[in-house]
Amino acid sequence: MKLVTYDDGRVGKLVDGRVLELDVPTMRRYFELGGQVGTTGREVALADVRLRAPIIPKKFFHTAGNFREHHEESTRVNWSHPVLPWIVFFQNIDAIIGPDDPIVYPEAMTNELDYELELAVVIGKAGKFFSPAEAADYIAGYLIFNDITARDIQREEMKSGVFCLSKSIDTFCPIGPWIVTPDEIPDPHALSMELRVNGASRQTSHTSRMSVSIPEIISHYSAMGYSPGDIISTGTVAGVAGFSEDPASLYLKPGDIVEAEIEGLGVLRNPVLSWAQGHPELGSVATEAAGV
Repeated sequence: MKLVTYDDGRVGKLVDGRVLELDVPTMRRYFELGGQVGTTGREVALADVRLRAPIIPKKFFHTAGNFREHHEESTRVNWSHPVLPWIVFFQNIDAIIGPDDPIVYPEAMTNELDYELELAVVIGKAGKFFSPAEAADYIAGYLIFNDITARDIQREEMKSGVFCLSKSIDTFCPIGPWIVTPDEIPDPHALSMELRVNGASRQTSHTSRMSVSIPEIISHYSAMGYSPGDIISTGTVAGVAGFSEDPASLYLKPGDIVEAEIEGLGVLRNPVLSWAQGHPELGSVATEAAGV
């Protein structure tokens, strides 16, 4: 089953190209109720709705370093710190955007806007301190996450061993296009992954290349406690601009179209806009506030 949030925040399930509205105010509430939610009787064609970010979680556990290939590419460019498993921090949920929402480039803050394709997991029920063998009981679905990163800010942050601002600026957290329940994804470690910019492939990999498993990741961080609807990311793959031989030619810029695709989960598409384009309602005030 595919679960969507659409239009003015309605929640629905996708069936044969149509969205059946569910009788629940938010997607998070859907998971709090254990999915025991009926339909309202209203339905509409998928082509006629505006998809939104499928869920705004209570907590977004952002993990990194779970694909060895990403660490290996970082060493080739002498990145300041190793990108090894068991990196974690909380993502800024106010930075979440959905499919076709613009990634707004804050030119006054960064010159190195990068992309990171990731598989994310939606937690279905509350829990803490459980084993990898028990983790499957907590997985309610999967979705695509594009971890937008300001590499120049990240390099400075990592001098302290902690990074957050570089990945948590407004619009830096695209997720979607929907949540796919586990019955449609029998093996999350058997999915092809690709990220494209303007149609050109930048990241190509497979979830089987994780150096730690999804159940291990979920179990490892369960000590912090999960709530229904929480999201936990699983790290990016090789091919990011910042770890390439010519990063300046690959960093995102206004006008780019980014497409993040994972087998069985669809395509998450987002345009990149300049700061002024992203804040037209503020006019010159936005430009001055950003220091542009």
